[in-house]
Amino acid sequence: MKTPGLQMSLLAAYAAPALPLAALTLPVYIYLPNYYAADLGLGLSAVGAVLLFARLWDVISDPLIGWLSDRGTGAISRRWGRRRPWIVAGTPLVMAACWMLFAPPVEAGLLHLLVWSVALYLGWTMMILPLTALSAELSGDYNERSRIAAWRESFTLAGTLMTLGALALLDGQGASAALRWVGGGVVLLLPICTAVLAWRVPDRAAPRQDRPRVSGGWRMLKTNRPFQRLIAAYLLNGFANALPATLFLLFVQRTLQAPSQVGLLLFVYFLAGIAAVPLWLRLSYRYGKHRVWCAAMLGSCAVFAVTPFLGAGDVGWFAAVCVLTGLCLGADLVLPSAMQADVVDLDSIETGERRAGLFFALWGMATKLALALAVGIAFPLLDWAGEAAFMLIALYSLVPVVFKLAAIALMARYPLTAARHAEVAARLTAMTNYERNA
Repeated sequence: MKTPGLQMSLLAAYAAPALPLAALTLPVYIYLPNYYAADLGLGLSAVGAVLLFARLWDVISDPLIGWLSDRGTGAISRRWGRRRPWIVAGTPLVMAACWMLFAPPVEAGLLHLLVWSVALYLGWTMMILPLTALSAELSGDYNERSRIAAWRESFTLAGTLMTLGALALLDGQGASAALRWVGGGVVLLLPICTAVLAWRVPDRAAPRQDRPRVSGGWRMLKTNRPFQRLIAAYLLNGFANALPATLFLLFVQRTLQAPSQVGLLLFVYFLAGIAAVPLWLRLSYRYGKHRVWCAAMLGSCAVFAVTPFLGAGDVGWFAAVCVLTGLCLGADLVLPSAMQADVVDLDSIETGERRAGLFFALWGMATKLALALAVGIAFPLLDWAGEAAFMLIALYSLVPVVFKLAAIALMARYPLTAARHAEVAARLTAMTNYERNA
């Protein structure tokens, strides 16, 4: 049964923390590795190994925080809900780690990078995981969940565009000054956005019978087939996206030989992504989320397939590549997130438990594993190949096509369609009503 649409003010308040968190993404995953490896002289292989370890360690914290946020935190949960306290608690940790990474002392080395990267990823998990889990609980409607995800990911892209704008204004002042300014902006903006969410967005406590147990928490891996398909495709596509994201700076600098155009090209890419979100939403309402996502991934493959033919000076052609792949990015960000919420409903009617936090923790693990593998594999391979042009081109454009095609193959016959979810939602509503009346 379709539920009334959520107010735009509530959706904006819910999505608000995604903006400053997204402002961190580009510097952390694209600029920071190169800054520590080149500007601070720590080396590609060493930085790649440290960041791989930090991200893999971060993966361990995801299921724990997901499970704890599902259970709630006693009196705090009864008063403030089970998601909002984690978002609030993670805010100061992100602020401190952001500043230490973006404004490191002159003697900063690999240990400094490791400690504060672990701290940043932990705080990030404490905020973003409950935030995404909350999207499954704000509405049970199949299409409304796409709208919730669209608002969150639009704020995410807006935060990325803000960072690019700031970096463009600071062009010429050096990487150190640019990172300090971006880090300072995040430190100022993040607590404001968190306060807005805590004030405006509803959150519920977990009733005693609704608190998931540790034992049996992994049964979903064996019984929930849509979950298995979705998380596998999510991981494959995430790795396919993480490789070009990690290597974007090097590709533009060395293959196109246009280092001054990095900011503009990234801006075009993310602007296309945010502009395409309404289109993907409309298409998903008509054709279904998984079909539209497959079409978007196939479109990315077609564009990436021509990228190896680009060379020095082909900035105009590469700008077209950025626009087309950016359009597909909108679907990558919005539709899988909305499908994740649907899978949680299927698990709830099968187990009688509400485990959105644990589910989104597993998807967070998949995302971080993809990013960790990208930086942990790409940098050492480039180092091993002597930073050869053919290796950079292959890792940037050809390998992602292979992994996206594998993700498409998994999602082509995804079983949790709109019709099937309507049945699941009806059963879940009946189960919830029974629990309330019991």
